[in-house]
Amino acid sequence: MDSSQGISATTQQKIVIPNSNNEKLVGLLHETGSTEIVVLCHGFRSTKNDLVMKNVAAAIEKEGISAFRFDFSGNGESEGSFYFGNYNYEADDLHSVIRYFTNMNRVVPIIIGHSKGGDVVLVYASKYHDIHNVINLSGRYDLKEGIGQRLGEDFLERIKQQGFIDIKEGNSGFRVTEKSLMERLNTDMHEACLKIDKECRVLTVHGSADEVIPLEDAKEFAKIIPNHKLEIVEGADHCYTKHQSQLVTTVMEFIKTVIVKKN
Repeated sequence: MDSSQGISATTQQKIVIPNSNNEKLVGLLHETGSTEIVVLCHGFRSTKNDLVMKNVAAAIEKEGISAFRFDFSGNGESEGSFYFGNYNYEADDLHSVIRYFTNMNRVVPIIIGHSKGGDVVLVYASKYHDIHNVINLSGRYDLKEGIGQRLGEDFLERIKQQGFIDIKEGNSGFRVTEKSLMERLNTDMHEACLKIDKECRVLTVHGSADEVIPLEDAKEFAKIIPNHKLEIVEGADHCYTKHQSQLVTTVMEFIKTVIVKKN
C-alpha cells in the first residue's frame, strides 16, 4: 500500500491542542464529518507522519470515519521536552486529546498505538476507563527489556555514575536521564493490563518477524488482558515494512465491528 494512498490534503486539518501542562500538541485531523474520531498514537522517537500512522489513518478516512494522528509532547511539531520513558505523561497527553474532541461533541470510540504508542494506549485504558476499544500494534510487554540494546548493557551503572546517558542515533540523538529511565523501569505493563476494564476490547497485532519486540510479548498480553484478541501478521517486521496492507486490513476489520457506518 502506497503511503499516500487515500490521503487527501483537502480533508486534513492541522489542530493544536494544549496538554495538562499547557504545551501545544500538534495533530492532523482526517475530517470526514463523522461523529466518531479514531485517535492514533506514534511510537518512540517517531511522529504522526510515521508510515503506520499515515496508512492506518488514510484507511479509516476512506471508510468515512474521521481519524486524528498527533505528536506526543517533545516529539515532532509538538511543544515540550523529549523524555526516554514518559509512558504516563504520554497517556495524559492522549487524555487531553480525547477530552478536546469530547468537548467538541465528538466521540472517540477507539484508540490505536504503535510500538511505544501501543503501551501508551494500554496504560491509558488502565488509568481512565473511558475508551472501550483499544488497538495495540506491536507494543512491548516487559519494559525492562530492550533498554540494553539501545543504551548499552551497562546502562544502570553508567546512569548512576553521571545521572544521564547521551545516545547518538544517525544524525540526531537524545539524553536519557535517571528519572526518565526509572519511569520506564517502574512502568509495569502486567499490572496496568490487570486494571483494564473487562468490557474494554483490546486487539493486539504483532509481526511474526518483529526484530525489535519479540512476538512472545504479544502472547503475554493475550494471557492477561481479559477481553483480548491477538492477530499475528506472518513475516511482518516491527514497522510492517512489507506488510502495510495486511496491517491495515486487520485493523480495519476490528474498527468496522465497533463503528458501523450507514452507507
